[in-house]
Amino acid sequence: MTLHTSAIDRLCKRNVELSAFSTYGIGGSANYLAMPETANDLADLLQDCRKRGIPWYIFGMGSNILFPDEPKHDLVFISLKNLVELRVSADKWYVSSGAPMSLLSLMGLMGGTDLLDFTFLLPGCVGAGIYMNAKYNARQICDILDTVYYIDTTDPSLKVRSIPVADCLFAYKQSIFQQHPWIIVGADLNIPVSSKEQISMTSEVLTEWKTRGSHPSSLPSFFSFFLGEVHALAGKGIETPQSMLDIIKYRTSKRHFDYPSCGSVFKNNYDYGVAVGSLVDQLNMKGTEYGGAIISPHHGNMILNQKHAKATDILYLMNLISESINNHFGFVPEPEIVLV
Repeated sequence: MTLHTSAIDRLCKRNVELSAFSTYGIGGSANYLAMPETANDLADLLQDCRKRGIPWYIFGMGSNILFPDEPKHDLVFISLKNLVELRVSADKWYVSSGAPMSLLSLMGLMGGTDLLDFTFLLPGCVGAGIYMNAKYNARQICDILDTVYYIDTTDPSLKVRSIPVADCLFAYKQSIFQQHPWIIVGADLNIPVSSKEQISMTSEVLTEWKTRGSHPSSLPSFFSFFLGEVHALAGKGIETPQSMLDIIKYRTSKRHFDYPSCGSVFKNNYDYGVAVGSLVDQLNMKGTEYGGAIISPHHGNMILNQKHAKATDILYLMNLISESINNHFGFVPEPEIVLV
């Protein structure tokens, strides 16, 4: 008789510290954590959770997320950062949701286009970038997409579906995926494939990245990897464009990768017209500490894990910023960070 192992038993690790799966370095012990490598494994896992009546929580690299200090015991945490695939079909790039967004900038660099430069040093996965329509300056992820592939978790079959970019309702840090129980598994890009050499070189970088897939989500490690890849390409005669040099200069000047963080904590209110970081600066709140957390002395819209901070420390400073901005400027800033 053949005994069939359930997807949860097969794919989940037990009693895993979520702090290793967030660039904040914060999060208690998860009873179940899975890292599926294919859409089929993901579907099997969801089916098993559904049969057992166990809830799940999907995330990527953990670069825009604050896990709780005490996670719910029956919750299955599913990281998609090992769902990493790159292929070319009909002259289109397909990139799976676990691939790092910054890989796209190197792909463009190796293909002689600057259309992907804005993704350089964006610390997150492609799927999460699509979900929140990640942006840098005037460029957004939706600018480079053709088709998005997803699983509708209300569909009993859990088959992979597709949706054209025009129907994704993209806006400032918004998408249709925030309105439905859909899980993004990958996307076709509207960026042309330039050569077989570009395909080969991009695949090599992705393979090297995948060897780090089981490593903790670490901003310094992320930064050193992609900075090293740019230097390696420069050594092969592929010059780093000024746009990417400017990104390096900006992010290092703001100390984005010195301490564990999740980048900008609040979305900017474009109706008000002043960035949240500037408002925090006007209120002289930069450098404010609570517990192990601190409002960055270099960027008012970043809260850093300075000394083994807890989620409650981050939340305290978020509430302090929110109340202060509301009291002085008349609006409550919307969190950009996802609170689990």
